[in-house]
Amino acid sequence: MAFSAHEIQPQELSIVTTVAPSLQYSLKSSFSGDTATGPLLQSAVSPWSVPGSVSAWSVTDTADASSTTTATGREGASLLPKSTGVALLEQLSLLPRNDLAKFVAHNPSSIKQLVSNPPSARQVASLWSTMDSAGKASWLAVAPGVFGNLEGVPFGVRDTANRNYLRESIADLTSGIKSGIGRGELVAARARLQMLQQVQAALVTPSSASSATPPQARHLLSLDPSGVGRAAVVVGDLSTADYVSYLVPGMFFTVDGQMVDWTVIAQDLNSEQENWVSLLSKTDPSMAGKKVATVAWIGYQTPGLTGITSLGLADDGANKLGSSIKGVQAARAGHEPFVTIVGHSYGSTAAMIELAKGGVNVDALVLIGSPGSAAQSASDLAVRGDNVYVGEAAWDPVVNTAFYGSDPGAASFGAHKMDVSGGVDPITHKLLAPAIGHLGYFDAGTEAMRNIALISLDRDSLVTNGTTMDASRTLRWSNLRWSNLR
Repeated sequence: MAFSAHEIQPQELSIVTTVAPSLQYSLKSSFSGDTATGPLLQSAVSPWSVPGSVSAWSVTDTADASSTTTATGREGASLLPKSTGVALLEQLSLLPRNDLAKFVAHNPSSIKQLVSNPPSARQVASLWSTMDSAGKASWLAVAPGVFGNLEGVPFGVRDTANRNYLRESIADLTSGIKSGIGRGELVAARARLQMLQQVQAALVTPSSASSATPPQARHLLSLDPSGVGRAAVVVGDLSTADYVSYLVPGMFFTVDGQMVDWTVIAQDLNSEQENWVSLLSKTDPSMAGKKVATVAWIGYQTPGLTGITSLGLADDGANKLGSSIKGVQAARAGHEPFVTIVGHSYGSTAAMIELAKGGVNVDALVLIGSPGSAAQSASDLAVRGDNVYVGEAAWDPVVNTAFYGSDPGAASFGAHKMDVSGGVDPITHKLLAPAIGHLGYFDAGTEAMRNIALISLDRDSLVTNGTTMDASRTLRWSNLRWSNLR
């Protein structure tokens, strides 16, 4: 349940001043979860076509299905007016490249629908497997932003397509800005360019000079620059990873403002995970050679100052998160990885909405800084093995508020406690820092990051919970599960 504005307002003001991303990680405090901060470029011309062939920065639609002036455009509109989803993809895959390009250019609403309301991951995977090389090449050349965002397409293909689209879009926007456009279009073009440049910067893999283990390469899983934008950057290789973690952000996080910072956090968690894989493999041969991938996912519009009283954006985020995870499971069918969702703040609420529906199943769920759940119990969530964990930091004004229903931190909810208060690691004997405040969970070297890494590696018996049992959590426990310890 969502609380009314007058019920939440006193706490809301406190939360905003405490959790605004500007206070840590150099995040912007624009409070721009909605459209109040100014226009972003929202071209009606398909933003997923090749930018060089169809303007990516024009804000007016110069052609649609009803005003097509080319023969192919009219033919495409007349033959495929009601086709959607996989049926549309199947028919378009039969068109020669030039005709496909014209259809994409002159039917932006149909193309936009493919990305905003795509076919299922399994349908796409099946279609992709039956397409010939020429058909695949045509789609990737004409509309890289379409297939780059379709769940079920191989991850390497998506990364290449999205990078091509990103590079071409930046070049096209830069050229358009330099050539001189109207003031309104100029503001919109600069906003979109800044967003895309943030994604480009997030894809840069850091040097290995500052780390004993060379950082894994980064990949662009998804990119949708329309509206406030959506994107996901992966640290590691989703096609081979044994363990996959999704980082789902909460309020005030945007692609424009936080994509780089969110990817840095994913990198830090990925490094923590790799360090534990190396350590665990010394006593557990089954861990030798295991691979991890960590997804910095900003795949939905998070709420700003005016949106936190509603679950509307959480519902949308839940659907999109579920679709993305289904994409991983479809692409890895028969060899599915261990999937963990790490939901922070409003992102935890969105994750629980999706898992409560049962539309997707995951192997572990970590809830940190959570403002509440629509589900009444951890047992209501589609999480295998009872692997639901909750972490609550000191001076975090969001936890225990139950803004959106039940409190995941309450004993009645049934989630396992994950200690984030700091201390000495019982295995490495290193000092672990406490998580403080709403954004402190992701600081490198904290007990929170240690425990998140171990949960995501299916080593929950080693997760500290602040009890006297923590001193006994040594590597000899690494193959045990909580069910064996009760």
